[in-house]
Amino acid sequence: MYYKRIVIANRGEIALRVIKSAKNLGIHTVALYSEKDRDAEHVIQADEAFPLRGSSLQETYLNAGQIVEVAKKAKADAIHPGYGFLAENAEFSQLCADSAVDFIGPDARAIELMGNKINAREFAKSIGVPVLEGVVGDQHILLDASKNMKFPLLIKAAAGGGGKGMRIVHKPEEMQAALESTSREALSYFGDGAVLIERYIENPRHIEVQVLADKHGNVIHLFERECSIQRRFQKVIEEAPSPTLTPELRNEMGETAVLLAQKMNYSNAGTVEFLVDEDLNFYFLEMNTRIQVEHPVTEMITGIDLVEQQFMVASGRELGIRQDDVQLRGHAIEARIYAEDPERDFIPSPGEISFYNPPKLFEGRLRLDSAVTGPCIIQPDFDPMIAKLVVWDENRDLAIERLHLALHDYQIHGIKNNIMYLHTLLNTDAFKRNEISTHFCQQHAEELNQIMIAEKEDVPAFLFHISFALFELNRKESNSVWQEIGYWRLQGTRLRIMDGETVDVELLDNHPCKLRIENQEYELDHLQIDENFMSFEYEGARYRFYRSVNSEGKNFVSCRGIVHCLERWSEIQAKPGETSSNEIRNDGRILSPMPGKVIKIEAQSGQNVSKGDVLIIVEAMKMENSILAPFEGKIEKIFVEEGEQVKNETQLISLVEA
Repeated sequence: MYYKRIVIANRGEIALRVIKSAKNLGIHTVALYSEKDRDAEHVIQADEAFPLRGSSLQETYLNAGQIVEVAKKAKADAIHPGYGFLAENAEFSQLCADSAVDFIGPDARAIELMGNKINAREFAKSIGVPVLEGVVGDQHILLDASKNMKFPLLIKAAAGGGGKGMRIVHKPEEMQAALESTSREALSYFGDGAVLIERYIENPRHIEVQVLADKHGNVIHLFERECSIQRRFQKVIEEAPSPTLTPELRNEMGETAVLLAQKMNYSNAGTVEFLVDEDLNFYFLEMNTRIQVEHPVTEMITGIDLVEQQFMVASGRELGIRQDDVQLRGHAIEARIYAEDPERDFIPSPGEISFYNPPKLFEGRLRLDSAVTGPCIIQPDFDPMIAKLVVWDENRDLAIERLHLALHDYQIHGIKNNIMYLHTLLNTDAFKRNEISTHFCQQHAEELNQIMIAEKEDVPAFLFHISFALFELNRKESNSVWQEIGYWRLQGTRLRIMDGETVDVELLDNHPCKLRIENQEYELDHLQIDENFMSFEYEGARYRFYRSVNSEGKNFVSCRGIVHCLERWSEIQAKPGETSSNEIRNDGRILSPMPGKVIKIEAQSGQNVSKGDVLIIVEAMKMENSILAPFEGKIEKIFVEEGEQVKNETQLISLVEA
């Protein structure tokens, strides 16, 4: 029998994903929310919702005691943890068991065994699963051991997962700082600062196997996922099945994952992750004892609802699926849409989304998992993932093309995001030929940047100026661009637009639409326009533009995924004394590139620093971001303290030339 009432101890898209499967099964859903999430989509869609006391993550979504307390108050049968937060917390699983509330996941013993990379490695090795040799111990032991090891080495948080708490070290002199940084990040994110070091494989593949296990000893695998496309050790594109594996290797890795789950008496959904070298040797990496972010690609190729299976096995039922029942069908690819800036080393980009227009969905072919449904605030406290766009088709080539087209139709205004980066990556010959590894993003950084520059040039800047001018005219009192034309021509005035530099746009006629920009005339055909959308033809090509205005009055115009922030010159003049961020970055004022928390100050007042030295480390969206000295100089003043919350473009340091 399935549960009657469940609490979802999570937020965002995974909370919505759990709600969907629960409702399909007739299960009553209870959402939890912090004050910042009071109006969030998962709160709206759940059958009921309870507030969490406190403001920080530790006080709310990471507060196991309070969550169990709410579950008892809501008379829930079980708690689904989603992924992240407390999903792999053994103490939380045990607390649920002690409180007679089912934990929809494995028991505390399994989580503790696999949650620590050191213990997991030793267990895998003991049952004959291949592992990479490494060293464990405190920082002094690891420093000594590294002197006898060949670089590069990989430092990993013992309690880590999801790409957090990992550093590649290329030189012995980098070890001390890297160990401290990794340990600090591990302690902050996982509550455990223990780390280990291991041999680093050049150009590895990251391939994981999905397993399902019930409480009666039945274990199956649902094939594998290729997760090699990563930045900052976090996945950005996943696909199933892996285009790398032979049928024989697929079977061997699947059987190895099943063996691991059987030997540890595992129950529920889980993912066994492997590194695969260039000779197709595979090594155990870790096991994630929860539902994975990328589980939709497995669902697309097997037709099996993994969350529904979680409910079933957690409630004590036997798996209704045998290994022979699992059939691989077609190819699925998932692209993670992040609030980040690919042109600035993927730094987080929280803030206000002023316009959100995802691609149209097609049942069974195009799926979007997201908690964002329209304009909203992306908070700096949480993970930067906005959405997961998933496509299915009959083969990999068709799936790539379908995803590429869908990303072209995805429009987000107001914050930096990686949409253009993703469809640029998909369009590279190397990706299409499956010439990939976990280093793909770094190795192709320059190529990807050049392609993005070329794609931006596909829509000339003057078309953005023209569209913004027409939008501006159309939104005025008359609400008619054509009624404005006569006024403009009689007065002989021009619209001045700021887009890095100032340009003059003059509207000349409406049949056909003619405009002049800096003494160059342009003619548009088949113009259609309303408040926030416009389309027209120019020199035989059709263009569609979207426009939005955020709460601060900033204007955004986009076309084909390219977004420009534009302003009326008259409006800029009305705000004397303001200086754009681009104009203040070279005068010695070191600004925070995002809202976040100052977790370490490396510099001291009066200290001489070289260009590229780390001055301050700011944590945002669960990532450490090092703020570097832009030139050689002397620290004049430090304006912040460790632990302080800062806003975007808060001045951190004053640096003067030496």
